[in-house]
Amino acid sequence: MLKTFTEFSTNGTLKISDQSLLKQFTTSKQIGLYTFILTGSNTITAEVDGVPLVLKPHQILSLTPIQNFKYIDGDDSVVYQFNQEFYCIKDHDKEVGCAGVLFFGNDTIPVISLNENEQHKFNVLHDMFLDEIETEDTIQAEMLRMLLARFIIKTTRLLKNETPSAPLNKATDETLRQYNLLVETHFKEAHQVSFYAEKLFKSPKTLSNSFAKSGQSPLKIIHERLVLETKRQLMYTDKTAKQIAYDIGFEDASHLSRLFKKQTSITLSDFKKGL
Repeated sequence: MLKTFTEFSTNGTLKISDQSLLKQFTTSKQIGLYTFILTGSNTITAEVDGVPLVLKPHQILSLTPIQNFKYIDGDDSVVYQFNQEFYCIKDHDKEVGCAGVLFFGNDTIPVISLNENEQHKFNVLHDMFLDEIETEDTIQAEMLRMLLARFIIKTTRLLKNETPSAPLNKATDETLRQYNLLVETHFKEAHQVSFYAEKLFKSPKTLSNSFAKSGQSPLKIIHERLVLETKRQLMYTDKTAKQIAYDIGFEDASHLSRLFKKQTSITLSDFKKGL
């Protein structure tokens, strides 16, 4: 089952499917679209960026277009996919937009568990999606966007309730999200916190203090993103360590080697041998 809506004026796309859509990812590759996978009564076994993942029954997985995904096994699931043109160009609140906590505003793979009450709510929402995607009229695109916004808002609330952290004021929370998005955009050419602090109109010290309240480090986020990209290229390309180092902004490959060993406790060559 695959239902596709295309908005020709914006080139926006929304897809609604079951697990059959995932079968094109039996080998790991970039998933290409913003994606939600909602499991039913069975589990889904997969890999995200090379990390094994088992989605338990009645869980939601959120993925960004740049993440590598591999489908291994499982059925009885619903998959929603959309591109930036369909949803992200709208003036959504930043917390539930494409830079929100479900996507680039989170430093882990977001998985949300649904209780029985929430399962019913998401089932009702899914039925509304299916009804609207079959209703071709002048307001179809806006109705589908409204339903997607509702899905994202509900999922964001559940994720925030599942992962409570030290209380942050709204301004600090927004700074953390914007920082994560900036790192995603510029990590290949900018490895210093000062670059991102300037983009956010803050001093590096002020930025570090903001992160301290959340138990994170701005420099660590940069380093983790560099290491993740290194792993991706080692796993999915034939590039040498020197080529990868150059691609992600290191003039000297030894600098990347030291960073990788410090972050992962293994060398680049040992990681490659273990693939």
